[in-house]
Amino acid sequence: MKLFRILMLILLPIIVRAQSQVVTGKISAADTKAPIAGASVFLSNSSFGTSTGKDGTFKLNGLKPGQYNLVVSTIGYEDYTRILVVNDAPVNLDIGLTPKVTQLKEVTISTISKADKKKALEQFKQDFIGTDVNAGDCNIVNPEVLNFTYSQNKSVLEAYTDEFLIVENEALGYRIKFLLKNFKSQLLTGNVAYSGSQVFEEMKGGGSKQKKWHQKRDEAYFGSAMHFYRSLYRDSLDDAGFKIYRLSRQFNTRRPSDDEIQQHLDIAKKLSADSLVYWMQAGHFSRYSNQKFKGKFAAKDIVQKTARPGLLAISFPDHLYVVYTKKWETNYYKDVYRIPHDLNYATTIVSLVNDNQPIIIDSNGTIIANSPLYEGTWSQARLSVLLPVDYTPYGKQP
Repeated sequence: MKLFRILMLILLPIIVRAQSQVVTGKISAADTKAPIAGASVFLSNSSFGTSTGKDGTFKLNGLKPGQYNLVVSTIGYEDYTRILVVNDAPVNLDIGLTPKVTQLKEVTISTISKADKKKALEQFKQDFIGTDVNAGDCNIVNPEVLNFTYSQNKSVLEAYTDEFLIVENEALGYRIKFLLKNFKSQLLTGNVAYSGSQVFEEMKGGGSKQKKWHQKRDEAYFGSAMHFYRSLYRDSLDDAGFKIYRLSRQFNTRRPSDDEIQQHLDIAKKLSADSLVYWMQAGHFSRYSNQKFKGKFAAKDIVQKTARPGLLAISFPDHLYVVYTKKWETNYYKDVYRIPHDLNYATTIVSLVNDNQPIIIDSNGTIIANSPLYEGTWSQARLSVLLPVDYTPYGKQP
């Protein structure tokens, strides 16, 4: 099975459990001051969202004091985002939206043909929604809002939307509205990266459906990255079932680079079947060699306090090797090194990016800055298993 590696950059809020508060405000046009009705107002990656009334006003109820990323979006205007601090005092906002100016994108990639759009949509579903059991119960309500492009050699699929992409997840009982700013899938390597903001809405269902959704949500939560970061924050990794190690590895110098492999594949397609087979096999060579463990970490070894109250920084040398001992791994990852003689537990390799800047998290398991690169179990986590950051498990973990 091909390796998936994913870097996800989403505007995420900080949720603090405390007395609930209310945020009110008015959305209007910055130039004319006219109220804007029907604008979406939400806290990114949470279940808090609403729309403005005819007079441009809105109200968000049940918020916990803390810091959030507020997003306002509507057709014809630039998206508006701001850091919103909620405390004991009421919050009232007066927000002016700037009209959107249509600009032509630089022509570096070619738009796909109508005949290829269906194929592109299927690839997008696999890479964005997932391929697990839950993915089969996910439906894109409005696929027509997706804009697709391919690189000239058709090895990179890109997508974006100018309005909400709506996905109904019947497996977890969420209707997700996603503002997809950019999406890139490297078809040769399996690397996927995307950014945007989203809001979750509870779907309606009877008692049996609600029970099923609660169970499936807990299954998605336990062993997830959110579960790990919350456990790390509270220094409760052992109780939660996580082990962490330091992993050292070197790049396999015998494996050609992805760019070199792609160049030879393009040539081989026209010249030689044998050459084509060779370079296709080269793409499956392991990226790494001389992999070894350098000891087990404790939370205190990789977590540091920050200057901002409630936030912690995570940093580590080499790579962080995370094992969740309460779930089995169901996929094979050729580049994920396994502990000799260890059981086949769910395993993820975490790598720092952005010049090895530390990952910044809050108490709710939310990544505030410097999202890492995942290989292994968490790299497969797509929209099909995504939960809002204010999610609380219904039951106890297995």
